[in-house]
Amino acid sequence: MESPSHHVTQSPNQPESSPENRSITVSLGNRSYRIVVSSNQWHQVVSQIMGTLPDLTHGLVIVDTAIAGSWAQDIVRGLRSTCRCDVFDVPSGEPSKSVDQLAKIWEWMHACRADRASVVIAIGGGVIGDLAGFAAASYARGLRLVQIPTTLLAQVDSSVGGKTGINLTGGKNMVGAFWQPSLVVIDTQTLDTLPDRTYVSGLAEVIKYGVIEDASFFDWLVSKAESLVARDPASVRHAIIRSCEIKAAVVADDERETTGRRAILNYGHTFAHAIEATAGYGSFLHGEAVAIGMQMAAQLALAMGLIEADLVRRQQALIESMQLPITWPGADEKAMIAAMQTDKKVAHAKLRFVLPTAIGRVELITCNDAAAIAEAIRPRGMN
Repeated sequence: MESPSHHVTQSPNQPESSPENRSITVSLGNRSYRIVVSSNQWHQVVSQIMGTLPDLTHGLVIVDTAIAGSWAQDIVRGLRSTCRCDVFDVPSGEPSKSVDQLAKIWEWMHACRADRASVVIAIGGGVIGDLAGFAAASYARGLRLVQIPTTLLAQVDSSVGGKTGINLTGGKNMVGAFWQPSLVVIDTQTLDTLPDRTYVSGLAEVIKYGVIEDASFFDWLVSKAESLVARDPASVRHAIIRSCEIKAAVVADDERETTGRRAILNYGHTFAHAIEATAGYGSFLHGEAVAIGMQMAAQLALAMGLIEADLVRRQQALIESMQLPITWPGADEKAMIAAMQTDKKVAHAKLRFVLPTAIGRVELITCNDAAAIAEAIRPRGMN
């Protein structure tokens, strides 16, 4: 399947487009930026940054401790050969998306004499991107940001689109800001060292794009499920590029989620965030919660008469083929529904869900039927 060419542009600061180097533009007027997708081109990351931000004189690198001594060290070394560079290590895991960790970063930035000419460079997964992004958005009322996602989930989702934030005890991403990066640099080489569970978790967000926007991409995922789980380079690369193209187009249409268009990116997430909040952050990887949440959303859509059972079965089969969970046996329906009341899509105290109406199409729908929501949460499978 060919990717639509109208979302893909060539950067004048980079070598000619090749299988190793693909540039996708997020079109937002004077806030537009490129997503550069490369394979085994890690040595070019610093030149990518400097080509986009030639006035960079101070880099504030915020990195996951798990990769501080591996992927991050080459970038830090390269930056230090061209500018002043300070580094802050963040403990791995969802618990780091906290007020306490954010406060530590603010104090570090102040100690580093950061100013509005400084650039925050986030290296790691979604936790690092969200946390560092919010630090960039809020310190000195806004510093430039470069996202260098090193997990599949971050590459196809959280690094793109400008949503940043931290968690509160009872709600995921409840404090944050829209803050677009100046550049996103993705190199599929970083996926080689991910643990299986972390890598597979990211496939949930890839599946999401097929369900919400592109039925042919969904069919392609079905045909390539085994290859994707096995991390076949060509398959993974195409999945990342297509996912980023879809997200770039949706974000360009509705940057701040004012028209409802961008809300479709939250398919499965109202349930997923409630799963994470009630299970305790860190119990599930985000992608695992999203996989379960998508299945719960499909069950709710079925109960509301929006879809036929075949869609639920097709989605379940794809999720399972990607070795992701479809149910949570320990789900507490009442606690999850209570957690959903704090979801950012709630309007006038009414719950709103992104629900499928067909493969490739979803809608934002109000549902306050607690019994139907509870039934959707209850573990079940479909044969």
